Amino acid sequence: MARPPTDADVAGLLDASRGPLHPVAARTLEASLSVAWADPTRLHQPARRARALLDTAREVLADALGVRPDELSIHDSADRALELAIAGLRHARRRAGERVVAGATERSVVLLQPGTEPHVPVDRTGRVQVPEYAGALAAGGVAAAVLQSANGEVGTRQPVDEVDDLCRAGDVPLLLDLTASLGRDGGTALRSPTAGSVLVADAASFGGPPIGLLAVRTGTRWSLPGPRREAEHGREHAPPWVPLVLAAAEAWRQTSAAREMEEPAARALVDKVRRTAAAVPDVEVVGDPEARLPHVVTFSVLYADGEVLLEELAARDLVVASGSACTSSMLRPSHVLAAMGVLTHGNVRVTLPLEAVSPTRAEDVERLCRELPDAVAAVRQRLGRDDL
Repeated sequence: MARPPTDADVAGLLDASRGPLHPVAARTLEASLSVAWADPTRLHQPARRARALLDTAREVLADALGVRPDELSIHDSADRALELAIAGLRHARRRAGERVVAGATERSVVLLQPGTEPHVPVDRTGRVQVPEYAGALAAGGVAAAVLQSANGEVGTRQPVDEVDDLCRAGDVPLLLDLTASLGRDGGTALRSPTAGSVLVADAASFGGPPIGLLAVRTGTRWSLPGPRREAEHGREHAPPWVPLVLAAAEAWRQTSAAREMEEPAARALVDKVRRTAAAVPDVEVVGDPEARLPHVVTFSVLYADGEVLLEELAARDLVVASGSACTSSMLRPSHVLAAMGVLTHGNVRVTLPLEAVSPTRAEDVERLCRELPDAVAAVRQRLGRDDL
């Protein structure tokens, strides 16, 4: 059974790239198990009730993206939604070309899709280079372009309006990836309400379950190969589980209602972490210091192993993440940091949870700021670099 997270569950949580459900969304999920369990494609009464609830939730989530309900489909994950978005654009525009233009800091699931090489370079803050993006579009044979509204690892906002204008001028559909920003950056993270031909978001970004949202604006050429699918406007083989969609819609309602207080509070806490990290010797805070997501900060620590640093902070009851993929046998550098040309070793990422999810987050940030200098010194000493 779903239950709202307790203070004990989220104590020290500073890694909410996928955090706990918003408490009200968790209660909605639990309550909906008894009324929205049925397959909404059936004709019996429980199914009709589930369909009505699903339609209402879809309206809420469509409004979150600034699209119509009949343009929005719901998927198992954001990765699944991104894969389908690119596949539908490539198939529908296969006569125009097979290339997918994407920046070097896009999500791995995007960069691994067919046709996305080579990647458009970014500057040292992680922002895509617009002239190079324009050149990639002008090279021809382009099926689609992809751009994040902001990078979820370093927080840097991308030049959405400029790239959207380039794509419109070149008659190339733009897939706008909102998976890191929807609900956390100005409510919708869309600088223009009509930006992007296709939009993808993750309900987990605003305290919902980790389901993917895919919107294809009317008039966009988009189709999947093979027979038409039965569910979600022909985009899925089966309908979504309605209780999850209801929880996502409630999470959006709650987060959007609180955004005027949430965003500046998160930005102030992140500013404090940025100042603290920058004051530690040989620590580089990366990403744009101003044009960024309000709840994300990443810094890299010279002369310190990232995995060991995460373990040291965990021993102090602080849960942070790394832009690198950590395993017991290797620390693989982050492709985002590598593309930016910044230090990839000793990397720490903080992604603040919503205040409603973690009422102690301000105290947790204060504790991180107190503990960080000593934690870095301890790790360096362990690695024989305590002379710094």
